[in-house]
Amino acid sequence: MFWAVTVAAIIERKGRFLMVEETDGVNPERVLNQPAGHVDPEESVLAAVVRETWEETGLTFEPTHLIGLYHVQARNGLDYLRICFCGTVPEAAQASPQDPQILDCKWLTRDEIAQADLRTSAVLHCIDDYLSGRRLPLEAVGAFHRDR
Repeated sequence: MFWAVTVAAIIERKGRFLMVEETDGVNPERVLNQPAGHVDPEESVLAAVVRETWEETGLTFEPTHLIGLYHVQARNGLDYLRICFCGTVPEAAQASPQDPQILDCKWLTRDEIAQADLRTSAVLHCIDDYLSGRRLPLEAVGAFHRDR
């Protein structure tokens, strides 16, 4: 089995979570996701979540904790390891997608997210784990090593 590694960012502000609106690449319908994406070759997962958040929201993300690791079998039949972090963005900054595949950015409550069409059920699972108080140290993801 081949697993693709993805990262996701939970960003909360006054009980609302920053979500991105996109298509899932398979269906034309819009879905919601956290700022998220694939880890590039030779990129650490922390660098990937910072980069993906900037690309999808235009905001500088500072990871503070690991929320968890999630096995997702997507609608396309592939398996993904989703590594979810929480963190902060500048308080006064407004989201502005840099990636043309991101259609909009929205601040939504947990209940609004639960009623929406989601990219994957892991989106809500990550938020619920965050709301339950799960916080793991960033050191849990380890350092990036390159063997040569």
